[in-house]
Amino acid sequence: MPSSPAQMALGRARSPTLVLAAAVLGALCVVALSEDEQLENLRFVQHAQDAPLVSHYNYIVVGGGTSGCPLAATLSEHSRVLLLERGGLPYRNMSNQEHFTDALADTSLASPAQRFVSTDGVVNARARVLGGGSCLNAGFYTRASNEYVRTAGVTPDNGFTFDHVTGTKIGGTIFDNSGQRHTAADFLRHARPRGLTVVLYATVSRILFRSQEGVPYPVAYGVVFADPLGVQHRVYLRDGGKNEVILSAGTLGSPQLLMLSGVGPQAHLEAHGIQVLVDQPMVGQGVADNPMNSVFIPSPVPVGLSLVQVVGITKSGSFIEGVSGSEFGIPVSDGARRLASFGLFSPQTGQLGTLPPGQRTPEALQRAAEAMRRLDRRAFRGGFILEKILGPVSTGHIELRSTDPRANPAVTFNYFQEAEDLERCVRGIQTIERVIQSRAFSNFTYANTTVESIFTDSANFPVNLLPRHVNDSRSPEQYCRETVMTIWHYHGGCHVGAVVDDNYRVFGVRGLRVIDSSTFRYSPGTNPQATVMMLGRYMGIKIQAERWRK
Repeated sequence: MPSSPAQMALGRARSPTLVLAAAVLGALCVVALSEDEQLENLRFVQHAQDAPLVSHYNYIVVGGGTSGCPLAATLSEHSRVLLLERGGLPYRNMSNQEHFTDALADTSLASPAQRFVSTDGVVNARARVLGGGSCLNAGFYTRASNEYVRTAGVTPDNGFTFDHVTGTKIGGTIFDNSGQRHTAADFLRHARPRGLTVVLYATVSRILFRSQEGVPYPVAYGVVFADPLGVQHRVYLRDGGKNEVILSAGTLGSPQLLMLSGVGPQAHLEAHGIQVLVDQPMVGQGVADNPMNSVFIPSPVPVGLSLVQVVGITKSGSFIEGVSGSEFGIPVSDGARRLASFGLFSPQTGQLGTLPPGQRTPEALQRAAEAMRRLDRRAFRGGFILEKILGPVSTGHIELRSTDPRANPAVTFNYFQEAEDLERCVRGIQTIERVIQSRAFSNFTYANTTVESIFTDSANFPVNLLPRHVNDSRSPEQYCRETVMTIWHYHGGCHVGAVVDDNYRVFGVRGLRVIDSSTFRYSPGTNPQATVMMLGRYMGIKIQAERWRK
């Protein structure tokens, strides 16, 4: 089995740039530190309230997430870089695998996972912490193929390979052997300390643009951010044509900030009273979320904790994964205001029952209670088989709800709008049915349990806010539509070729790039975090090369 995340993410990398990137990703294998120790080792990190009211840098990176951290660390090698993050340091309860669900279940204003519900009625979360989604996810990652693979199969077993090829493949994890998480924020430990400043709890409200003689487009020259007390701070780019503002605020944050700054669909911006700088109708368009559906399978025997280790790639374009653990059903963290849990995709993650107070409808709570009564305590021993579809083909959009940069925008994913996506889900569900009925799986199911009853119980879990149709039997199509969840792989909104060019420069302006998952048309591979990290690292190297090129 590969010995480092670098090998796991990149395997047999051919490009010298990717080899260098792999070496840095390998540096994530470090000893886990306490918060105090993190601050001691990251002396260039400061609270927004302690930041100067005016400052100047070569690069301003907005968003200290999965892409932003390696990007900022790389740029700091030869330049003065400011990394602005709206959240804080990773909390201690994020660091251990056993507490994976705690942060996602936290609905407080200080939560590192800012909850949002898409207009489709699916509960989701966006990161609000240094390290981004790598602080919140299940740790799993794989390497994408050169072309996102469109045909594959669950068998034969390919062994321990990270290649995106036909059959099953092992995946990497950012949890080490002791269960400690290592995040994208660890890249910052390898930054040049004198070249990097990281400001936490800094909410960027807009990008500053100005006219420049001889340049036909508006030129970005800084940003404005607010600290928690509401004090406005201004950061300007140093003089020099190659200095830049770079957005790495994610699928929600980057399109949102572009629109707040006057770059977006003209009619939409004007409706919010925003002065239009560049009429760019594609900002916020083409947003997609890989729909996930899961099936909970009660087990008569204890099963070990697993947050995804192997993935099966079907010929139909759906991916099959499994998560398990004997502690399902045991509430997390004493004092937390949560319902009892069904497991990983449960109230603990915000996917089943624990919703913000305004969304805790009597109907949702009743469904949760009934589902729990059907499952005795032994049934909480078990796990989930998940399926996620390739692509997807269905896309939606992001729109502003208000001009408040702290608020979530309105997000529409249009799950299963395209027939191709629904068909892939159906094939995935049928694959799961065959797995449950297989001889190899017989030890993990009760003798008197039928496939139909397993799917019926899973279908009754309140996994989203969509209306349900009560009937004795459900078609696979109905199951897909009614039990759709997120796997947190949303992307798009600033597509390459539509909003940014091949070098991630924003069309219609100068001095501004977007480097994060919002530039993806399709989610890479089965689990994209390694690709997002490498995007930040690779582009940091490329931007440096451009800077020093004569």
